[in-house]
Amino acid sequence: MRLSVFGLGKIGSPLAAVFASKGHDVIGVDVAAECVRMLANGKAPVQEPHLQELIDISKGRLSATACYEHAVLNSDISFVVVPAPSGENGMFTNENVIAAVEEIGKGLRKKTGYHVVNIVTTVMPGSTDGEIREAIEKHSGRRVGDGLGLCYSPEFVALGSVVQNILNPDFILLGASDSKAGDVVENLYRSVCDNNPPIRRMNLINAEIAKLSLNTYLTTKISYANMLADICERLPDADVDVVTSAIGLDTRIGSKYLKGGVSFGGPCFPRDNVAFAALARTIGARADIAEATTRLNNYNAARLVAHVCARAAPGSTVGILGLSYKPDTPVIDESPGVALAIGLSHAGYLVKAFDPLALAAAEEILGKEVIAKSMETCVREAHLVVITTPWPAFSSLNPASLRRRGKPPVILDCWRILPKEQFEGMAEIVYLGCGDGAQPG
Repeated sequence: MRLSVFGLGKIGSPLAAVFASKGHDVIGVDVAAECVRMLANGKAPVQEPHLQELIDISKGRLSATACYEHAVLNSDISFVVVPAPSGENGMFTNENVIAAVEEIGKGLRKKTGYHVVNIVTTVMPGSTDGEIREAIEKHSGRRVGDGLGLCYSPEFVALGSVVQNILNPDFILLGASDSKAGDVVENLYRSVCDNNPPIRRMNLINAEIAKLSLNTYLTTKISYANMLADICERLPDADVDVVTSAIGLDTRIGSKYLKGGVSFGGPCFPRDNVAFAALARTIGARADIAEATTRLNNYNAARLVAHVCARAAPGSTVGILGLSYKPDTPVIDESPGVALAIGLSHAGYLVKAFDPLALAAAEEILGKEVIAKSMETCVREAHLVVITTPWPAFSSLNPASLRRRGKPPVILDCWRILPKEQFEGMAEIVYLGCGDGAQPG
């Protein structure tokens, strides 16, 4: 099939590369000239595992342009994967999506034949069949259903595993204006996915609700695990991992995302809760659980600061291992590690921080003096070390790098990835989520 992907960011670039790697002809489009230039030259515009590999094997099928008209005229399905920032009321705004579909519509005026526009960007319920539909009909001169199909099929992906998530999704969520449009998109995904996932087809607004509600349900599960960690810390011999591994065996609960650790971050989860609650207020409904999840997440960030303050005096050096919001990505949006670094700096601590991928992005916020060039440099002079992101590399921290005269440093291991026995005499390992004196004063 001939496809165009509008938006070559963290999701759009991998989506375009996956489609091309499966034999489809794909044109990537972006307003950022550098993204277009890189993809046109066979280089990944964003950092994501396996993305460059897919681009390398897709030569001849994957191109890039800044010209919307060219992309529309040379494709049969257009995917819109542009940012939808949050407005002052907390709900997502559609300006970028509207701008994209208006340009797609202008291109369609010069094209004959059937064309499907598929919205991938997470939007508020009512958007696709509302102002998005109005915009594309106005600028294309077509009516949806009359030579024009409109779908909403968002991706459920995590940065750092986007390619694998697209190739092996748990399911495909597909909202469609009509059966013909839905068939086109469904057939495309069946040609792309490796695992033959179930496809749930529905109308546009139900798909929009399903996307937003799934994400907010996951954040609730994460916050529940963090709540258990806080409780376990305060009870002798309690261990959050033992508790969650047990209750996760119940199929009504499941083990995914049930891991006590730091507050959740990233470009989606925090703002999805806010948007969901804002939507409920707007229509006169209640979203107490989403609101409580946001409060718990904020509390969990403050709880981590309290742990540090209980064990190290202001003026001492704190090393932070982990600045990306999760492993395998350089993204620092709502990062617990970055938030901790800022909070401790304001409280008078000297902070050093390291991350395998996120140093450049973090330096712009934290300043060059905070950034350590290696894991060993980060911990060498620290009185206390906090592991905020469970990067696999951190589990191989050499105990010898902590050897020093005087009192051994404390390591707050938020994810319990270090073996205590290997650090005996070198450092005091404190597992957050365990009732071994870890609770803050």
